[in-house]
Amino acid sequence: MQSERDAKARSRKRPAEPPSRGKAGEKGDAPDLLAFYRNMLLIRRFEERAGQLYGMGLIGGFCHLYIGQEAIAVGMQSAKRPGDQVITGYREHGHILAAGLDPRKVMAELTGRAAGVSKGKGGSMHMFSLADDFYGGHGIVGAQVSLGTGLALANRYRGDGAVAFVYFGDGAANQGQVYESFNMAELWRLPVVYVIENNQYAMGTSIERSSSQTHLYRRGASFNIPGAEVDGMDVLAVREAGLKAAEHARNGKGPFILEMKTYRYRGHSMSDPGKYRTREEIDEVRKTRDPIEHLQERLEAEGLASEAALKTIDAEVKAIVSEAAEYARGAPEPDPSELFTDIYLAAAA
Repeated sequence: MQSERDAKARSRKRPAEPPSRGKAGEKGDAPDLLAFYRNMLLIRRFEERAGQLYGMGLIGGFCHLYIGQEAIAVGMQSAKRPGDQVITGYREHGHILAAGLDPRKVMAELTGRAAGVSKGKGGSMHMFSLADDFYGGHGIVGAQVSLGTGLALANRYRGDGAVAFVYFGDGAANQGQVYESFNMAELWRLPVVYVIENNQYAMGTSIERSSSQTHLYRRGASFNIPGAEVDGMDVLAVREAGLKAAEHARNGKGPFILEMKTYRYRGHSMSDPGKYRTREEIDEVRKTRDPIEHLQERLEAEGLASEAALKTIDAEVKAIVSEAAEYARGAPEPDPSELFTDIYLAAAA
């Protein structure tokens, strides 16, 4: 009966995509660089506006921005096939936007509105959309790794060829359940790709101070899980690595670990002043490694887009985000009765 419910969920009408958004191709297709650029820019502009709304008191609770890490969500999404699952931690806005969710529904969720993707009950950290193969952001550090491994186990039982993409950060990489999951995944050859978004700081502690082995793609070595280190600021490098890892998992070879070397420009959350690093360090990364500027330079150098065309895309994206913010501010709050829904899954008759 669960498979029937899954099929019904996938058949539900998806929300209309915002104008001018491209979709990345599957394996074998030439990557649509303009679509990559647009989608990364959408995440960047969305997160900038989310930060503003948080400062205005319109977003409550915790809010972890994805600014600087956009290439990972967009590049990995292009390696995903329909039916593959995505599950991640609390820094999830970029992932759910890359999955194709309407920015209005995502922003409405951040502001706790009934029109949100989780009816305003998930907020910034706990969005979920089964119809889009997005199995949630999760607030407990590392908890999603075990859950994602369970998704891969279900894939194996079903024999449906699906792969689970399980994201977690360098801080979560030190959690015990991660290694229990690694052991099970390799022992049973589960179709899972573990994506470690190494943004160099677990909350406020640098990886050098918290990890004896700082090359996190090697963390699966004792379980015989292969891994690779990837430039997480280069969307094409992410895509290429994602395709190879997914093929490995899909072909019955078991799990694969991808360590994405990236960097977040903002604090761990909106309440983090970030005094553990210098402004010069952040500016240097922005100047030399920014994923959006890197792709912009390539588009212009290869004659794929002019500066004017890219400015037009930016204007379109800003309009989408502005409309999403206004939509969220005007949407009604959930009825109190919603507190009692979505608690239990009723058994089929």
